[in-house]
Amino acid sequence: MNLRNLILVVGLLLVAVLISNSVYTVHETERAILLRFGAVSEADVDPGLHLKMPVAEEVKKTDGRVLTLDSPAETYFTLEKKPLIVDSFVKWRIANVLDYYRATQFDERRGERVLQERVNEGLRNQISRRDMHEVVSGERDQLMQELLTDLNSVMGEALGIEVIDVRVKKIDLPADVSSSVYDRMNSERQIEARQYRAQGNELALGIRADAERQTVVIEADAYNQAEQIRGAGDAQSANIYAAAYTKDPEFYEFYRSINAYANVFREKSDMLVLDPSSEFFKYLSDDGG
Repeated sequence: MNLRNLILVVGLLLVAVLISNSVYTVHETERAILLRFGAVSEADVDPGLHLKMPVAEEVKKTDGRVLTLDSPAETYFTLEKKPLIVDSFVKWRIANVLDYYRATQFDERRGERVLQERVNEGLRNQISRRDMHEVVSGERDQLMQELLTDLNSVMGEALGIEVIDVRVKKIDLPADVSSSVYDRMNSERQIEARQYRAQGNELALGIRADAERQTVVIEADAYNQAEQIRGAGDAQSANIYAAAYTKDPEFYEFYRSINAYANVFREKSDMLVLDPSSEFFKYLSDDGG
């Protein structure tokens, strides 16, 4: 190869290197910043194919998608000074590329470290203002919403990032206090159970007393109706006997005497001492009778 061809090849290589250093691509999932001699020339480069000056300009890129920071479990204390082990995670993304670059130099681990510190501080403040019931169930959603609002306010200024969501995956009690807490919860549930039983017994006594009262009332009404019916029957019977007596007094008297004999001498063991001339034996001793 002669000198001319060698110079041509070297020239082509230099041109290829210059072109490769002059063209860059920013993907939709990336955020980029253009530096000129180390100073920011363009803060947020749009996605697509772009040109830059070789050597003088440099492109820095970072992930622009929604990222997840899975925080390690930390111990926090509630309002009544009870420890809780909280495992949480954060969803975040870059909102201001220039602020994020100035704060982290596009070092994702540096940004997550600052975010982790802010999340721990926010959880500590929120949990310390609430008791255990409020943290676990009562005001859990409100706690997360307040923490999300505070984090967005602080992290937007500090790192230029947007916190999309904060969630608690799990809340546990330390092993040394779990048994005592469970025993207390069990005692509280037993107290509630006794209260419910007492209320049920009281209600049952009321129902039973009302049923007994209604039974007495119904029996009294039935007895009253029976006496009225019996009285009406006796009155009607007396009227019938009176009507029969007025029609044939002698026969009526004879009929009543015969019924009296049958009732008196029903049992053979019965003994009755009377004067034979007594009026009671009128129809037994009178031949005409």
